[in-house]
Amino acid sequence: MKKPNYVEGIPALLQPDIVSMLTRVHEYKGEQMLFVEAKSDTLTQLLEIAKIQSTEASNKIEGIYTSDDRIKKIVLDKTIPRNRSEQEIAGYRDVLATIHENYDYIPLKPGTILQLHRDLYKYSGSSIGGSYKTSDNVIAEEDAQGNQFVRFEPVPAWETPEAVENICAAYNEALQNPDADPLLLIPMFILDFLCVHPFNDGNGRMSRLLTLLLLYRSGYIVGKFISIEKIIEQSKSTYYEALQNSSANWHEGANDYAPFVQYMLGVLVKAHREFSSRVQVLSAKNLSKPERIREIIKGTLGRITKAEIMEQCPDISQVTVQRTLADLLAKGEIIKISGGRYTSYTWNRENEE
Repeated sequence: MKKPNYVEGIPALLQPDIVSMLTRVHEYKGEQMLFVEAKSDTLTQLLEIAKIQSTEASNKIEGIYTSDDRIKKIVLDKTIPRNRSEQEIAGYRDVLATIHENYDYIPLKPGTILQLHRDLYKYSGSSIGGSYKTSDNVIAEEDAQGNQFVRFEPVPAWETPEAVENICAAYNEALQNPDADPLLLIPMFILDFLCVHPFNDGNGRMSRLLTLLLLYRSGYIVGKFISIEKIIEQSKSTYYEALQNSSANWHEGANDYAPFVQYMLGVLVKAHREFSSRVQVLSAKNLSKPERIREIIKGTLGRITKAEIMEQCPDISQVTVQRTLADLLAKGEIIKISGGRYTSYTWNRENEE
């Protein structure tokens, strides 16, 4: 694999929808920094919630699960991993913490990537941690009938060290160009990283950890407070579709980065919107939990489900949310729409003066 030239690929990405999302994320970044400076005392809660959600979601994408209670205890370091899945979850927790606390001192280099991968597996006792793949691997998919087929053949094992060196060097060189926006370079690098697929296992989780690292180093720290991994997990089918579209003809150097760049910018736009919304609710003085739920519904134009309310208030129990909804319904402040699993609620604006 020859070294890519990310700067040369940027003009093809300057499409109206991508430019529009770039502009929005740049604007959100300015607002974000003001929030961080003015509301730092309210952000500790968001930080802890995001750690739990990020660790859970990134592992869930790869089919690694444990119970809600166990995931919280593992992330808060209040228990010892019981099995292989929990060992890998604990490893992700530690690498995530390393990136959160030390991103300024973690340059993008092959050696750094290997160290982070080593720490991802430090609880499992596996020998694969911190080493490149020893045999060729493939990216496989399963159809509705359960039949597996090869979607993409990554770089062969013998070419992997040089391939990782090439994409790291290309990214670092492009970053020195003042006309190269990191928000375009980061997903281009991550797409190439996934196409190289340098490890026997852990490539997906490493790609998400590296995404956070590069975003933080470029000043985009929203992932500390809103789980980018959770947004990806919630749109997993779109994520894989974007990867597939952008990896076509990759080996020939004729792939189109735009689908994956567009997808990742959409994730960042959503993360910044959620950040603004949650900070505004959390920073409202002396609001009780029921009052916060009330303000969220009132501030939502259109419908909102109980699950969406709980997503915005992960520190509030389902019992409290249900009790508050019943109370607001009884007072006529909200309207219940449909029923069953699709029940939603909307603010009763007819009663407003």
